[in-house]
Amino acid sequence: MKYVLRYDMAPDVDFERIVELAPAHRARWATFRDEGTLLLIGPFADPRDGALAVFTTREAAEAFAAGDPFVVCGGVGHWTVTPWNEVLLDPI
Repeated sequence: MKYVLRYDMAPDVDFERIVELAPAHRARWATFRDEGTLLLIGPFADPRDGALAVFTTREAAEAFAAGDPFVVCGGVGHWTVTPWNEVLLDPI
């Protein structure tokens, strides 16, 4: 089982502030990636729609969000962690 962290951006998000915080955000996800708990991460095509990340444990997903500069600064209005049953299919 994997765990999907979903970010919904705050309605009044200051994207200039998000850009300023991006290096600290990347440093945070690099730590989780290096630990092997972060598998995928990224914004949706329209960043106002939020972002998602896939983690190996709920604890890692929750810890990531709790200390993420994007969350701490108020850029993320709401986040959730949802268990996900990964299914790999053979390529067609």
